[in-house]
Amino acid sequence: MNLRIIALLTSLSCTIPAFGQLERKLATEKQEVDLIFHAPRHINLMTVEPLDKKALHFAIMHTFGTLDGGIRELWGLDNGANIQFSFEYAFSDKFSLGAARQSRDKVYNIYGRYHLLKQTQDGNIPFSLSLMGGAGVNSSNYDFLQSEAPSFVDRTSFAFQVMAARKFSDKLSIQITPMMAYFVDPNPIFFIQGDQNLYLALGFSGKYKVTGRSSLTLQWIPNLNSDLRNNLGVGIDLEAGGHVFQMYFVTSQFLNEQYLLAGGNGTPGDEFRIGFNVNRIFATGRKKRLK
Repeated sequence: MNLRIIALLTSLSCTIPAFGQLERKLATEKQEVDLIFHAPRHINLMTVEPLDKKALHFAIMHTFGTLDGGIRELWGLDNGANIQFSFEYAFSDKFSLGAARQSRDKVYNIYGRYHLLKQTQDGNIPFSLSLMGGAGVNSSNYDFLQSEAPSFVDRTSFAFQVMAARKFSDKLSIQITPMMAYFVDPNPIFFIQGDQNLYLALGFSGKYKVTGRSSLTLQWIPNLNSDLRNNLGVGIDLEAGGHVFQMYFVTSQFLNEQYLLAGGNGTPGDEFRIGFNVNRIFATGRKKRLK
């Protein structure tokens, strides 16, 4: 009898700390601020919004011609679209790898995101902080050139971003994104307007929720070391049936991170372009509803 009591007490002494650890873990997870943005992409920029482990994010992004063609050109829709497909897979709750392909210059990109900090409800961590690094290659055919076509190395470019975001309330979220793009050879035959190797910019993203499933959105990317026009975008995010649809007006036709800085921009108004993204997360582990 005494042996049974001793065994029972021993079992309880091992179980109670385990329950304590589980409760502390759940409490910590509950304190993290979730869904700062609707999706891992916001208009053109990536966000601090992480993927759950083993989740796959699929995005289709489009931009069309400028609005100044009027109804004759159906406000740019007749002028063809620049399209980018991207897939991003999370190997953990903090780290994910992605691949994308932009139709302009047929650029293939690979990139990774790592989430350093996650904003907490108690304010101990006041903002979320993530890093993104990527590399791309222009795969267009330049056989028509009389001179030698660009080499593989000359076609490559690189991007790096630091994303810091805070959810100030249930309605308002803001992200600041220092950005860098580097082109090994900014060849004028590429679809870019810049002629330098290195581009620096500071991106601003904003979301203001108007209903439980929709938000007004803003994007502004001023250039820091070039005379190219700044990027401006305004739009709306809509959640429907497990998708996040993002419809917006933007001054740039480009979707690739490097080309977003070197590709140039129009002026707001007639040179705005219609754009829209479709985001979908396929969860193979825990399920997170986009919101």
